Amino acid sequence: MLRLGVTGGIGSGKSTASKILEKKGAYIFDADTEAKRLLNENPQVQNELIAEFGTDILGPGNVIDKKKLARVAFQDSDHQSRLNIVIHPFVFEDIDAAYRKVEKKKSHPLFVVDGAMIFESGFDQHLDYVIIVTAQLKIRLSRALERGTLTRDEILKRMDLQWTDDEKIGMADFAVFNESSEEELEAQITDIFDQLV
Repeated sequence: MLRLGVTGGIGSGKSTASKILEKKGAYIFDADTEAKRLLNENPQVQNELIAEFGTDILGPGNVIDKKKLARVAFQDSDHQSRLNIVIHPFVFEDIDAAYRKVEKKKSHPLFVVDGAMIFESGFDQHLDYVIIVTAQLKIRLSRALERGTLTRDEILKRMDLQWTDDEKIGMADFAVFNESSEEELEAQITDIFDQLV
């Protein structure tokens, strides 16, 4: 079973691309959701983050406050790197465990890792292929703002901390330009799926 990475910056449409692959029978491991789960549920991750960033990231009841952590972790590349050094090994472990479980069942043609930081984390080295989903900055910004979870400044700050799409396109096996309709995105993803499966 092939391991495929799907990556892209905020508002690129990578999660939509993964949903299209899921409809085609691929198993989707959402690395970003898994990182959030670890943050909420894994005491070792929580303790390591407190050791790394101090009590500034704690809210009421001495629980990590995600907004406070985001403020600290996304202020610059050094702090983001420190966050990733804590969380990524746990996420990698969970990806490997999920892959072994899914491979045993032999019920999926592809194992897809959906993650924003596939190249930045070095996880591309553990995958057979990587798709980058990209779009013009103004399109991505507009989509990200529609979600209503981050301000314009927060979105731009996070975009700044990620590698550029050009860097990722140079490393990816497939580049998907998601600038028109969802049908067009589906056509491009289907074409890649058919090449791989």
